[in-house]
Amino acid sequence: MTTVNGYAARPSARAGEVVRLHIATTAPRFHVDFYRWGAEPQHAGHVEWPGRAGFPGNFDADWQWPAYEFLVPPEWRSGVYIAVLGTERGSGTPPLDAREARFLLVVAPSAPSGRRILYKIPTFTYQAYNTAGGGSLYSAAHVTTRRPGGGVGGPVKGLPDAYDPSSPRQTFAHWDAPFIAWMERNRIESDYCTDLDLHEGLFLRDGYRLLVAAGHDEYWSTDLRRHVTAFRDAGGHIANFGANTCWWRVGVTPDGTGLSCDKFPPGAPAGTDPDSSYGCPDHWWESEPENTLLGVSYRNGGGHWEGTRASQGFVVTDAGHWAFAGTELRTGDSLGHGGALIGYECDGAAFEYDAVGRPRPTGQDGTPKDFEILGIAELPPAWNFAAREPMPGPRAATLGVFTAGGTIFTAATTDWARLLATDPQVATVTRNVITRLS
Repeated sequence: MTTVNGYAARPSARAGEVVRLHIATTAPRFHVDFYRWGAEPQHAGHVEWPGRAGFPGNFDADWQWPAYEFLVPPEWRSGVYIAVLGTERGSGTPPLDAREARFLLVVAPSAPSGRRILYKIPTFTYQAYNTAGGGSLYSAAHVTTRRPGGGVGGPVKGLPDAYDPSSPRQTFAHWDAPFIAWMERNRIESDYCTDLDLHEGLFLRDGYRLLVAAGHDEYWSTDLRRHVTAFRDAGGHIANFGANTCWWRVGVTPDGTGLSCDKFPPGAPAGTDPDSSYGCPDHWWESEPENTLLGVSYRNGGGHWEGTRASQGFVVTDAGHWAFAGTELRTGDSLGHGGALIGYECDGAAFEYDAVGRPRPTGQDGTPKDFEILGIAELPPAWNFAAREPMPGPRAATLGVFTAGGTIFTAATTDWARLLATDPQVATVTRNVITRLS
């Protein structure tokens, strides 16, 4: 049987640059079709090459498949491009979530574009869950990014999503693709980059007013966090339409082709759950709580990973806030209840109820005192909680906003993007936030 698969040497490139694509096939020739993701996938280019064979490698070392140099066309707009590999003509536009013969290439801006929004693709998280070669950061301390998968086109760790079985979680198709499609349908223009780009200090000084992320952006390096914090402190705004954000700290090899995360420190008992809080130096909250950057943490939220969950939305605490303009929501109403907006993972802040029953942050977990809780969703006991030493008070998904140089909005749930196309109130809040902060 003829096979073909591949990966890019680097997850991003600029228009006009040459990028190396590593592709192995048993066919004498193959072709690559590129599709830019947007309101609809748009065919952007086609190339054909003679085929060369390559053999699967391990998860922790460069697979060293045959390399082909590809000049990214100078006219390509910044965006997320899906490379579709084939050995026969006439296959048509492929499904985004195919598990083989696909790879992702983010085309970053080649020069400051004047656009105000920069959207970050979480390739670190994609690679952490990528099991090509038999392992991931959930079974080992180091993985290579030079292997198939990492967003599209590879096997993925995790359980199916009962609310959207069309694609695995931790892939581009699941949360980022619908969010980007919604933005482009609503004529919200953005440039695109990867977390590796920001780790290397690129783009955040190029005049953008708003950094956007969505879905599941779990793995952050020290330099990535430092650069995003500097952007915020200098007045840059952040809109995080996701959760479980900045939970694990990863090391990045100097050439950007490998990730490491010490989830099983010396002395951890056999069978320790890597998502538990057992003395792990690579949990961000143990050294520098992510609350200080984003206002919330997975430590004060939780996850419901398998099957359906009790349908919950955010109970609105201040319907007069600008984020809710045009939604017709009233204080005490629930945002997203019918669509099970809360989950599959969510972030929260340590809080208590004041004399009139409104939740206020305590600040015990690093959440800034001026963090305004816009919506709250207390979590049932059946949820999985991330920390064995809980903060005082109830656990809850915590929708909110605060200002520290720039303004930071957090949606505090991974599934925000899933409701954009079906819940007008969720879409209106999203539009309000992006319009206001950009």
